[in-house]
Amino acid sequence: MAASPRGMSAQPDTLDVLLLGGRVIDGTGTPTRVADVGMRGDRIVFVGTAASEGRVARRTLDVSGLVVAPGFIDPHAHVLLDLGATGTSRLDGYLAQGVTTVLTGNDGGGPIDAAGTLARWQANGLGANAGVFVGHGTVRQRVLGMRDVRADAAALDSMRTLVRGAMQGGAFGLSSGLYYAPGSYGSTDEVIALAREVAPFGGVYDTHMRDESSYTVGLLGAVREAIRVGEEGGVPAHIAHVKALGVDVWGRSDSVIAIVRAARARGVTVTADQYPYLASGTGLGAALLPRWAEAGGRDSLVRRLTDPAVAPRLRADMTENLRRRGGPAALLITSARDSALEGRTLEELAARENADAITTAMRILEREAPSVASFNMQQSDLDAFAVEPWVVTGSDGSGGHPRKFGAFPKAMREFALDRPVLSIEAFIARSSANTARIFGIADRGVIAAGHFADVIVFDPAAVRDRSTYTDPERPADGMRWVFVNGDAVIAEGALTSARPGRTLRPAR
Repeated sequence: MAASPRGMSAQPDTLDVLLLGGRVIDGTGTPTRVADVGMRGDRIVFVGTAASEGRVARRTLDVSGLVVAPGFIDPHAHVLLDLGATGTSRLDGYLAQGVTTVLTGNDGGGPIDAAGTLARWQANGLGANAGVFVGHGTVRQRVLGMRDVRADAAALDSMRTLVRGAMQGGAFGLSSGLYYAPGSYGSTDEVIALAREVAPFGGVYDTHMRDESSYTVGLLGAVREAIRVGEEGGVPAHIAHVKALGVDVWGRSDSVIAIVRAARARGVTVTADQYPYLASGTGLGAALLPRWAEAGGRDSLVRRLTDPAVAPRLRADMTENLRRRGGPAALLITSARDSALEGRTLEELAARENADAITTAMRILEREAPSVASFNMQQSDLDAFAVEPWVVTGSDGSGGHPRKFGAFPKAMREFALDRPVLSIEAFIARSSANTARIFGIADRGVIAAGHFADVIVFDPAAVRDRSTYTDPERPADGMRWVFVNGDAVIAEGALTSARPGRTLRPAR
């Protein structure tokens, strides 16, 4: 074992921190037990009864009555901008949820220069551990721009080279956003070819599927496509923020589950993550615009929005997409350059302008691209996915949506504490060890000797999300202590100044 960053003690067996008498939920799904947990340097070195084994520590904390668990791992956190800025790289909103590791670059937007990205993050200092995906959309845009064209052999070779380089630089796999432009312009065969570049590195194919509703291939068709990419690409397939989005597919969670179970039964590795909200978060354009309208980039989009010859087709497609989303009352503007838009539904904005919803949306999109919360899911589908053993917790944390600051405590309350959907042990496992196993994150996600000391201590009665759709950045409550690599980033419920997080690469 490497020496502690704090140096070796004259008494080698002395622990740095000893947590006494906590209710240990170790992440494996086994029943809660009362035990002491000792940390030295960046590792857990002891789990047992300290008094009977003569264990002593520089710092002893009485955590009796509190839960001691592995730090949560978020496989889908939109924190590229946070991590790219020196002043915001602590990720305080995640630490307050008990999240000690994040993966980012999801939905096809991950950077091509994985090695350089990781190096910059580490130089800035990290509050939580962080890893990255290379994005199919980023790669495609580098090679083909925003054009809606099929990749020829030369373009595909260029994309393969970029993906391979990112994997060599430490990416966890390939992410795709096949619902969004320009990823939506790529064929299934194109994505399979790129997934094959990930396979030799033990990477994962992480996908925002082509359709979570009835826009194009449909929810079930998109699930089958994701499985096909994994199966033919020779990589595990991971479905991001699994859901049944919109009235056309409500109740189809059972069909999705049946398709995934059948694939897993024949040996395909298929998993998913989930957030506990009935509203998704996306852009107003992503929700309402047909992808053909976005081809060529923003300048081309604005021309189409103002072209009378295109207007009938565009309005018809947007009207159908608005129907899928549940109508203008179901779209809430959560963040925008024009602050007067924030906190209002599209229905309210249309009434204010004395215009119909589509005209109002088109006028807004001419000026900017605001974010929206789209209220388009039902609880029975969330619950059906929650109990599947191949589903883990994720935030899909984006600006303006409460999930970025509240997903994990809300999921704990929603699925384990307030309703008997999952046991608390199962919830901890799906938020830590199971995620580490899916993505190849070594020695994290379990309270066990030899594992990294990413440890959280919380009072279940106090854990709760406080972020809302109108105040989305309120930090969560309930985390008493949070340790990242053995250092306290939250102590007695308060954030510290420590930045002990590390950049991670998958175990290969």
